[in-house]
Amino acid sequence: HKKAKSSRDCHLEKKEMRVRDLGLGYDSDEIVLFRYCVGTCYSSRKNYDVALKALMSNGRISSKKVSSQPCCRPTRYETVSFMDAQTTWQTIKWLSAANCSCVG
Repeated sequence: HKKAKSSRDCHLEKKEMRVRDLGLGYDSDEIVLFRYCVGTCYSSRKNYDVALKALMSNGRISSKKVSSQPCCRPTRYETVSFMDAQTTWQTIKWLSAANCSCVG
């Protein structure tokens, strides 16, 4: 049987954000729904990840930048539209996550 997903597993969360706070340089106080990916991918590790972790811990491979487990990332994105301070309709592609999965 499939074990129940814990809240630590990779999943989609959403939060209302002001466009200005997104850091993309848009001058707007509009509120948009920002969806993002949260959680671990420990249960999705492959033999690659297990071996890589072992090789890093026994010093055979040394790199701070190597990731020895899959990443919880968007696999699909949503486009977000809003009105800026100059009442111009703006559309940002690839902004909000539409689906999350363990990548890698």
